[in-house]
Amino acid sequence: MYAVIETGGKQYRVQEGDTVFVEKLDVKEGDTVDFSKVLLVSKEGNVVVGKPYVDGAKVEGTVLEQGKAKKIVVFKYKAKKNYRKKQGHRQPYTKVKVEKILG
Repeated sequence: MYAVIETGGKQYRVQEGDTVFVEKLDVKEGDTVDFSKVLLVSKEGNVVVGKPYVDGAKVEGTVLEQGKAKKIVVFKYKAKKNYRKKQGHRQPYTKVKVEKILG
């Protein structure tokens, strides 16, 4: 059984027991989170596709960690113009373990 959920402007294919890194959610570690924007549910070969979401379907998960990804370096440069700009960025994330798929 798997589902496709939408959160943070992205779509994720999840199964029970999976851990996924999603865009930062305003939830504390150890709390449960419900994803109600379920686009697709597959159970024993039967696939239900929503228009745009599946009615009554929900994915429950537990927040394992709030963190930041590895630093990336953003470097802008223009040749012969003495323009150089170096900047770093660390994207925040929420690590979620999928507990149940209902629907």
